[in-house]
Amino acid sequence: MPTPPTFDYDVAIIGAGPAGAACALGLRHSGLRVALLDKSQFPRDKVCGDAIPGHALKALRQLDPTFADSLWQLQPLDAVRQSKLVAPNGDSLVLQWKLPSFNCPRETFDDALLALVRTHAPATTILENTSLKGLQIELDHVRLQPTQGPEITCQLVIGCDGANSVVSRKLLPEPRLARAHHCVGVRAYFENIAGAESGTTEFFLTRDYLAGYCWLFPVGQGRYNVGLGMLAEVVAEHKVDLKETLQRLLTTHPALAGRFAEARQLGPTVGFGLPLGGGRVRPISGERFMLCGDAASLIDPLQGHGIDTAIQSGMLAAVQATACFTKQDFNAGHMASYDAQVAEKIGKKLAKSYRLMRFLSTKPWLVNAAVRLARVPGLKPWVQKAIG
Repeated sequence: MPTPPTFDYDVAIIGAGPAGAACALGLRHSGLRVALLDKSQFPRDKVCGDAIPGHALKALRQLDPTFADSLWQLQPLDAVRQSKLVAPNGDSLVLQWKLPSFNCPRETFDDALLALVRTHAPATTILENTSLKGLQIELDHVRLQPTQGPEITCQLVIGCDGANSVVSRKLLPEPRLARAHHCVGVRAYFENIAGAESGTTEFFLTRDYLAGYCWLFPVGQGRYNVGLGMLAEVVAEHKVDLKETLQRLLTTHPALAGRFAEARQLGPTVGFGLPLGGGRVRPISGERFMLCGDAASLIDPLQGHGIDTAIQSGMLAAVQATACFTKQDFNAGHMASYDAQVAEKIGKKLAKSYRLMRFLSTKPWLVNAAVRLARVPGLKPWVQKAIG
């Protein structure tokens, strides 16, 4: 199956986060010469809510059950089996999750995932501290230009390089996603927060900013990931200062006021942006390339998670890459089957989440009513299913 070594590699995966690592693991038995490039040296921080969805571990089990078992050992506290949702009027609802998950700082989780690549895909060449400044699709190969070092050639490139993907910008020079399909957020770590439970993640909604939420996630060792995410168009329209708004919510929100009286912030409050899925359909592949994870705008619009969809899309890209080399077909038409698989297995759910998020974003009364209804015997499963 592998091509003669005319080029440096058969496949170059750009970005060694969850999508890139999952793709490399998916190619571990392919016999292809794979390079995994990342601009950072691991371990490295990734600004995130630090919640590891159960579906992420479920996806990895499809590759090898030991992968999920190994990552499960990272959990520094009890498995997260429930979430507390606080409605705009202060009413709360505790939801039980079918798939247990856990919280873990991305610095630790992503490094452990990359360690699986080192162990189980030892033929993969991992190039850290390797930023990409450009790439070109040629007739029979792809040329990559790192910011330092010599040019790299391959036959197929897979962009797993996040929300500001170089691969996407160079190969799909379309206008940026509209603010209605972007989320922005801030995150800080705290310790000594009153009333937090190790196995419970907490979500707080306010009537002013329903297209987003404030969160409090325990991450072990007495630390908590606390943040606020919001639809970019809301931030722009109302000129919201997210850092200031987060600090104000922590002292004035009825369900949070007082809990931070003795809390201590660990480090600065930092911001990030996320491209939401479920919006307009745009290509995520073309001749000799594919996009995965955040680079393909696969963030869940309702809950804001994306590690699971990143891993799922990375695995789907590995399957498509193998098919490309089997058939020696790298044209856009053949690549479109990857788009179709992502749309079927991931996109449908994201589209549903986006519609529900937009529907609820101007209706605090409906969110309050849903929380009340969930207290009626027999209706709670319906509410939980509606929010995913």
